[in-house]
Amino acid sequence: MSTGNKIFVSCEDANHICDKNQYKEASLWEKIKLNIHLIYCKACRKYSSKNTKLTKLFKDPKVISINQSAKDSMKEQLKKKMSEME
Repeated sequence: MSTGNKIFVSCEDANHICDKNQYKEASLWEKIKLNIHLIYCKACRKYSSKNTKLTKLFKDPKVISINQSAKDSMKEQLKKKMSEME
């Protein structure tokens, strides 16, 4: 990543700032530079959008898992069916 107080950053730097922003590690100045870059760069807007969606999916996965006894029961049923096929 380049150093300095440039307002315009490369796509590589913008993606790095986007990743830092995802984990709340980007400074205010980096956020400003990122937002300016996103105004004119469609590819980085898409990257940022996908990054945001990924973060939301990890925070609220909406996955329902079954309890251990149900898993064990399913394993036993599978083993039984497999042994019947032999």
